Formats: sequence, structure tokens, C-alpha cells
Amino acid sequence: MSSDRTQSLKQIMDFRLEKLEKLREMGVNPYPYQFDVSHHSGEIFENFDDLADSPVTIAGRIVSLRKMGKASFFHVQDQDGRIQVYIKRDEVGEESYAMFKLLDIGDIVGVSGTVFRTKTDEMSVSCAKLQLLSKSIRPLPGGKEKDGEVYHAFKDKEQRYRFGDSLTTRASLK
Repeated sequence: MSSDRTQSLKQIMDFRLEKLEKLREMGVNPYPYQFDVSHHSGEIFENFDDLADSPVTIAGRIVSLRKMGKASFFHVQDQDGRIQVYIKRDEVGEESYAMFKLLDIGDIVGVSGTVFRTKTDEMSVSCAKLQLLSKSIRPLPGGKEKDGEVYHAFKDKEQRYRFGDSLTTRASLK
């Protein structure tokens, strides 16, 4: 790997380690051992009519983030697929929203909330409670994704597998 990429990866990891330390200072356990899940994304999509406005608990890896002022969106990927989560500072509280602002793509989270449809008709979970299950220190090997197309992904198959193996952070999702 070139020295520029090595330096860039080191900067990303150092920045994520700083966020990890801030989370610990806030009293957040970045690697809890258990989280109880009530539904998976596939179940929510299949049974949306029955689950609309019902409480659900999901968990998965953050695969996209759209951080804004007092409200934000992110996608969580679990064993069945992806689902959008809407988080609002007034709903989760100052501390939880401050923790959310320190999260990155690749972190694993647990979300409790209600199922609803956004104005753009996307099935989503309105977050009432957010819990960090595993803080990812290394960036994911894939690139950024927009409109189904991946950018900045690893082109070298050997690098993709080498870095992919070192990224396995796991949380016990029960």
C-alpha cells in the first residue's frame, strides 16, 4: 500500500479512536455484550401494514449517514437488508444525539422506535432509543454508495480481502 494511503488510513483510525475516547468519557460502553432484537428489516418490509406505528427493536451496521442539525437519517443493515432510521434530538435527548454525532459508517447500533413511512414514502424506524453495540475503528473496505453505485471501493482484490478480514467487529445480537 502506498504511503499516502497508509497515512490516510492512520488519520481515519486516529480520528475514530478519538471519537471512541469521547464516547467512553460520556459513559457509553462502546462494546456491550448483548442487545435484544424484536424484528429484522425484512420482517418490517413484509409486514409494514401490521407494524405501522408499532414499537420495534432492530440492530445492525450503519451503512449510510446523513447528519443534519437537530434531526438526521441513517441506514442500518442487518441480516435481511437495509432499513432507514430517523433520529431526532428532541426524541432521543441531548446525550443520545451527541453520541449519535460521534458515530461512523461501520459502527453497529441497536435502535428502538416505531415504524412509519417518510414523506418520500420510504419505510423507516423513528428512533426513540439508540445504543452503540460496537464502535468500528477501521473504515469499511467498500466505498461510498450513491444511487446504487459504489465509489472509492478497493480495486485490488488482495487489499479488499486483507482489510476486510481485519474489520470484523461483532456484537452479540440476540
